[in-house]
Amino acid sequence: MPEDPLPIPVVDIAPLVSSGDRERVATEIDRACRESGFFYVVGHGVDDDLQLELERATRQFFSQDLESKLAIRMELGGRAWRGYFPVGAELTLGRPDQKEGIYFGSELADDHPKVAAATPMHGRNLFPDIPGYRETVLEYMDAMTRLGHALMEGIALGLGLQASYFADRYTSAPLILFRAFNYPSIPGDAPQDVWSVAEHTDYGMLTMLRQDGTCGLQVKSRSAWIDAPPIPGSFVCNIGDMLDRMTAGHYHSTPHRVRNSSGRDRMSFPFFFDPSFDAEVEPIELKASVADDEHERWDGVSVHELQGTYGDYLLRKVSKVFPELGREIL
Repeated sequence: MPEDPLPIPVVDIAPLVSSGDRERVATEIDRACRESGFFYVVGHGVDDDLQLELERATRQFFSQDLESKLAIRMELGGRAWRGYFPVGAELTLGRPDQKEGIYFGSELADDHPKVAAATPMHGRNLFPDIPGYRETVLEYMDAMTRLGHALMEGIALGLGLQASYFADRYTSAPLILFRAFNYPSIPGDAPQDVWSVAEHTDYGMLTMLRQDGTCGLQVKSRSAWIDAPPIPGSFVCNIGDMLDRMTAGHYHSTPHRVRNSSGRDRMSFPFFFDPSFDAEVEPIELKASVADDEHERWDGVSVHELQGTYGDYLLRKVSKVFPELGREIL
């Protein structure tokens, strides 16, 4: 059989969301997590029309003038850390990203215990005044949460664990963080160190990304950067720092970055399926030895020396992304 011409593998995960050869899927996911930390998934069962409506309505939001978008600015979201930010307001490695976006999360009422306790990143969302947008976003988050549970079962099986390993310990009530990003095109004469999003790894456990039809995502594979172009009907998945820690480096959280030089706007929808906020993330007892890449990491920080909860780790990270908001919460 000829090799797949794409450097990032494509995995049909239909058996995880319906029925079929789960062991085959688990083996393919395990290989992808060990070799690249990235993989495309197809056969995921997330409704195409729902995805298209999400993209259409989000594009409508981003096409508005800045004043209209600032009606749901993040400063109004408070400790829930929700809402809109303009181009340049989010930092990576201390430099402004060339993107704008909206932060969403699980929709929680004011009487929810974590909201009542003023737990950061828990609360209500800020939705733009676009008919049906609230319902579309919430339906999409529900569908992606189900997909996250299914994929983590596949990852558990690939590690030789019970399918429910992560749900039993970390994701019975996962921390859901959902973003809608718009990347203006970077001019051709811009300096090479100007990025839509600079090199980074994701903080949590599993990221599932929907891309529009525009290229720009790049993944660091060993010593080379490779493109992760959009594949119709797929999500791009990658593991985050917490899965790196849990597996003692058996799976690495792979650096990636975005540079949109297409000449048109690019939209993406990353969905982060993470451990609960107050979970203490511990290494899994695996035969693999620790492979600590602290000196190679983009931030020079070892995830294997984590002390405290996932929420502690996450707040330290995101406070560097939005320093002003971070000062209000920490």
